[in-house]
Amino acid sequence: MQTSSLPRQCRRLVVILACALAASFRAHAAACTTQSQLTAAQRANLINAARTMLGQVQSGDVQALQANTIPAVAADFNGIRSSIEYLKPLVQSATITVDELYVLDASGDPAGAPRTDFFCGSPVVVLNFNSLPPATYALAIVHATGVPQPQQVSLILAKSTGDRWMLAGFFDKAMIEAGHDGLWYWSSARKYAQAQADWAAWFYYRIATNLLEPLDFLSSSNLQKLQQETDKVRPGSVPGDHPMTLNASGAAFAVTAIDTTTTFGPLDLDVHYTPDPTQAEQLRDPPSARKQVTDIMSALLQQHPELQTAFHGIWVHADQGNTTLFALELPMNQIVTAPHPMGTGGSAPR
Repeated sequence: MQTSSLPRQCRRLVVILACALAASFRAHAAACTTQSQLTAAQRANLINAARTMLGQVQSGDVQALQANTIPAVAADFNGIRSSIEYLKPLVQSATITVDELYVLDASGDPAGAPRTDFFCGSPVVVLNFNSLPPATYALAIVHATGVPQPQQVSLILAKSTGDRWMLAGFFDKAMIEAGHDGLWYWSSARKYAQAQADWAAWFYYRIATNLLEPLDFLSSSNLQKLQQETDKVRPGSVPGDHPMTLNASGAAFAVTAIDTTTTFGPLDLDVHYTPDPTQAEQLRDPPSARKQVTDIMSALLQQHPELQTAFHGIWVHADQGNTTLFALELPMNQIVTAPHPMGTGGSAPR
């Protein structure tokens, strides 16, 4: 998903413990202790460790954080360094809150176990790891709030000698998208789904999932419910493994991807297509290029008018291999569309 948070997560995902959610082999279940089950001293020790690490992120003290990182991760620290450089200006004046803690005891695991599952608390939160070395770990989910762009940081910690917690994994993502949090997008997605406006519902559900799911290898009953609702509205025509053919002004365009973006601040739809040779030649002439991409915008809105209320505007990119031949962003009120029947589509609060 091309939102402001998901690409960043993919770019900086430093999971040194080789985590994954799906596996076809038998898993080993290890012990999980929730925050409420910890002693006051255990909680304080973990909270202090997490707050210290986030303080180092706030100050941009890469060396101090790297020094408190397990050797296997410290040896290849570029991903975490990139995260710190990105996050520092966003969170340096933020209020840091440690919201969730889990202690994950895999010390009794057999060496080389292919998968380890942790079942934590009630309602159950499940954490899945592949090839987890025997040890005691912890997950700390930390919120940096009170700033224009609040962030969520998930830390995987490994216990070393003297009950010292060291960094073993670092994940960061935004807590809001275009001014709204994940619950707002979930609620809005439901409204679009009820109006049978599946395209808008689908994209809003995906944003909600990205904002509300702290880690790819964590699942809960709420996240499962969100995924089930998402699956129900997935449009069959959305491009994925295969392009979608979009007919516009008598021409057929091969649309390869449609996602969301906040490149300009507001939430836009992000459309990529591959022009054929004739269409590519037209892109050499600026007026013809503009007409071509605006025709694509108009055709998309004519097919799915609910997108006009769901998004601020549309980005269209004409791609040839790794090169963008032409790109244009327009707000919805500047895209000319044919009138559609009253009652078509749906709307959600903006």
